[in-house]
Amino acid sequence: MSKAVRVHQVGGPEALEIEDVAVGDPGPGEIRIRHHAIGLNFIDVYYRAGLYKAQTPFGVGGEGAGVIEAVGEGVTHLRPGDRAAYASNLPGSYCEARVMPAMHVCKLPDAIDFDTAAAVMLKGLTAQYLLKRTPLGILKPGDPILFHAAAGGVGLIAVQWAKALGLEVIGTAGSAAKCELAKANGAAHMINYREEDFLARVKELTGGRGVKVVYDSVGKDTWEKSMDCLMPLGMLVFFGNASGPVPPFAPGILGPKGSLYITRQTIFTHTATRESTQEMADDLFSAVTGGLIKVHIDQRYRLDDVRQAHRDLEARKTTGSTVIAL
Repeated sequence: MSKAVRVHQVGGPEALEIEDVAVGDPGPGEIRIRHHAIGLNFIDVYYRAGLYKAQTPFGVGGEGAGVIEAVGEGVTHLRPGDRAAYASNLPGSYCEARVMPAMHVCKLPDAIDFDTAAAVMLKGLTAQYLLKRTPLGILKPGDPILFHAAAGGVGLIAVQWAKALGLEVIGTAGSAAKCELAKANGAAHMINYREEDFLARVKELTGGRGVKVVYDSVGKDTWEKSMDCLMPLGMLVFFGNASGPVPPFAPGILGPKGSLYITRQTIFTHTATRESTQEMADDLFSAVTGGLIKVHIDQRYRLDDVRQAHRDLEARKTTGSTVIAL
């Protein structure tokens, strides 16, 4: 048996219910993992609230780290007793133990502890594909980029990694403290969007040219100005909807604004195969163990406190990464 968080009817944090569930043996291509730490991410809110669809009742959470207890037929990259971590598109990590497909589960280097792994897998792999797989070669050292929510879980990792790649990071955040945190982690400039017009400030910082890439996980509240922050042939990368989904718009506006590119990215397109998942994870693990990325775990909760964790996440009271420690 395992304690597990389940949603029977989508809604607010009160929809998260803790139950005892049976955990069976892994089938072909599956593993059973006992968690030591679980990561929290905004995508968990999307599922709980019903923005992302799942058949009820369903588990919540896509990120975790622990020890492999059993492996099913055909699984060759993991063995019982291995330390492992994952970011998965099959919700259900908010639990003590689970059976799940092995494809997205990676063996964890001894140098990375369970809390760090649970805090970095989804957010770190997201930063990896955003910076290295999405811009299609247009970014070069010295180029300016704009990263919204730069003091968040993905943001703090991406800012550090972008600086290591030689990029000039302009970030946004919602408080002076968050701006200072992002600057301390490598942002060249920070904009407090509650006090400044981020579009005007980006234009000022870039001498009116704009930036090559905008990374926007906010969505509805920022998308128009994000587009206007781009230089000609720039790219607007959406990867979240923290303020709500972007409304429909006519593609014809992209030409007069500078023949812009717009893309909506999701991590699980990039981790669609075992090979790509491992390649991205190896790059991430190297960045962590090599000191390019320091993982900030600024909040820890118990499984019993998962509702409060979601309240704090939605209220944007969190910085860095958040874990449920078991």
